[in-house]
Amino acid sequence: MRRTILLLAFLLIGVVRLAPEARCDPVPVDLELVLAVDVSRSIDDEEYALQKQGYAQAFVNSSVLNAIKESSHGRIAVTLVEWSGADFQKVVVPWTQISDEASGQQFSDALLKAPRSFWGWTSISGAIDASVPLFGHGGFAGTRKVIDVSGDGVNNSGRPAASARDDALRDGITINGLVIMNDKPNAGFIQPPQPPLDQFYRENVIGGPGSFVIAIENFDTFAFAIVNKLVREIADTRAGPHLAAAEPSGR
Repeated sequence: MRRTILLLAFLLIGVVRLAPEARCDPVPVDLELVLAVDVSRSIDDEEYALQKQGYAQAFVNSSVLNAIKESSHGRIAVTLVEWSGADFQKVVVPWTQISDEASGQQFSDALLKAPRSFWGWTSISGAIDASVPLFGHGGFAGTRKVIDVSGDGVNNSGRPAASARDDALRDGITINGLVIMNDKPNAGFIQPPQPPLDQFYRENVIGGPGSFVIAIENFDTFAFAIVNKLVREIADTRAGPHLAAAEPSGR
C-alpha cells in the first residue's frame, strides 16, 4: 500500500513539473506589436482623449479585424505603452492576442478604462528602449516584431532617438511612426529650432524592413490614421519608408 502511495506521489510530481513547461510554449502570431503612445505635456486632455479613442476604435474596426483574420496565423499580439520623459514609461494594456471581434473589444475596453499615466518631457528614445524588452515576455512568438511610435514632438529627453532606434534594429525589430504635425511646444520648455516632425521621424526614429511614417495635421484625423497604419502593418506590404497623409475630417 505504501509503495502504491509513493508511486502515485511521484507521478503527481511529474505532472506538476511537466504542466508549466507545456504552458510556456509561445503562441505563434503574425505580428508582435508594441504601441508606444506619447502622453507628454504637449498633449492636452482633449488630444489625449482623441488619441485613446482612436486606438480603442481601431481594434474593433472591420478593416483592422479583417486584415488580422486574413494573415497567416489569423492572430496578432498587441501591448500598449504610454510614455513621456526618459524615465516615464508604463504598460497600460498588457500583451493581448487579437484574432476576432471579441478579443479586439477586450483590448479596446482595457484601454478605455486606463487612466492617463504621465505628463512631462518627450523621450522617444526612452519609449523605444522601454519597448524592446517587452518582446518575448508576452507568451507569443511573432513572425515580425514592430514598435509603433506615435507622438507630436521631437526627442528632448534621454539619449538620442537614433541611438535607441539603431539598437532596436540590431534586435530585428522594425519601428514605424505616426506623427501629429500640430507643432505645439511643451509648455515651459524652450527648444532650439527643429526640422519638421515627419522629417525628424524619418531620419531618427523609423527603421527596419518596410518601415514607414504616417503624418497627420492634427488629432481630428487620428482615428483614421491609426486604422490606415494598423492595416498596413498587419498586411506587411513592405513598401519601404513612406510618408502618407490622412484626409482631414474637420470639425
